[in-house]
Amino acid sequence: MHGKLLPLAGLYLVQGLPYGLQSGLLPVLLRARGLSLTRVGLAKGLYLPWLFKLVWAPLVDARGSLRAWLMLSTAALGLVCGLLAALPPAEAGPAGLPVTVAGLLLLLNLGAAVQDVALDTLAVQLLEPAELGPGNTVQVVAYKLGAVLAGGGLLALVPTLSWPLLFLLLAATYWLAAALVWAAPALQQLPASQPSEPPRHSLHLLQDVLAMPGTLWTAGFVLTYKLELGLWNGVGAVVCSIVGSSLGGALLARHRQPLPLLRSVLRFRLGGLACQTTLLFHLDTPGVRLGPSTVLKGAALLSLCLQHFLGGLVTTTTFTLMMHCSQLAPSALQATHYSLLATLELLGKLFLGTLAGALADSLGLHLCFSLFLALSGMPVLYLSLAPSTLA
Repeated sequence: MHGKLLPLAGLYLVQGLPYGLQSGLLPVLLRARGLSLTRVGLAKGLYLPWLFKLVWAPLVDARGSLRAWLMLSTAALGLVCGLLAALPPAEAGPAGLPVTVAGLLLLLNLGAAVQDVALDTLAVQLLEPAELGPGNTVQVVAYKLGAVLAGGGLLALVPTLSWPLLFLLLAATYWLAAALVWAAPALQQLPASQPSEPPRHSLHLLQDVLAMPGTLWTAGFVLTYKLELGLWNGVGAVVCSIVGSSLGGALLARHRQPLPLLRSVLRFRLGGLACQTTLLFHLDTPGVRLGPSTVLKGAALLSLCLQHFLGGLVTTTTFTLMMHCSQLAPSALQATHYSLLATLELLGKLFLGTLAGALADSLGLHLCFSLFLALSGMPVLYLSLAPSTLA
């Protein structure tokens, strides 16, 4: 199993770099330019290519090999980083970001999204059912580590390294990962896609994907299970999230089923979010002071860490459920099938994440947190409708 997990870990780590770059470094730069939370939130529009993975997922299913798709997309990410190194930002555009830099970041997300389709399909086909728990732990943890390295790591290095040197370092990392794809023994045995029939109309293809057992229910769950987490983030929270993801993989490896585990953790998370929201309302009451030694400050930090710990556990378990559902589909549809689920999962996270700044500016934190608390109850109720094919 280690021969499978090591290359997956390396590839998922470099896949997290663009997200960390834009979620860790970019918001700091934009806020330093004096932009509002609303405009900083709108910069998440650069993630748009991730919402259109279904456009090229059928090509990954039908043309070439997964190894070729992985190698070419990873090498292309290195090329884009090389261009970013050669074109450091000068004057900012109307959105607070130079047009050339924004365009290259959009291309970076496009390359990462193509790589994501091939890599997730590789994991679906490569991992045995008993390996899904450890495999998804590697996926989530390695991706988050890549995001932390590109976000917090770049922020730490910006004062000492120039813009060109930073992106040359990223380019070298991607080209090294492309070499790993070429040399990894586990990937050399992957067969090329062999379409047995002419390409189908996109509507028929979508109907075939949605007809797979458990797909409609899983699609609804991954779309809603993280809608309420648009405002909770931070470097320390990432550590707690990684610990939670690792625990989720360990529990699944001990033959725990995803659905019962999700029911328990989501109920616990709902109670924690209710306590967190109550604490926020109390701290925001006029006359309440939060000193450095106040017990309430410790309670606030503890609640944040707990939520990200539980969020990491939920993410690993949900991704395992997604892969289990995609393994029920024929191999000729697995890239498209998993890409549909992954796109909905991302849409659920980005929807309120993109609007969070505008909601905070216009409604205030009280109404925002009340809305997110109500949304957090939806997945708990939705789990009761899970089909027996996913049990």
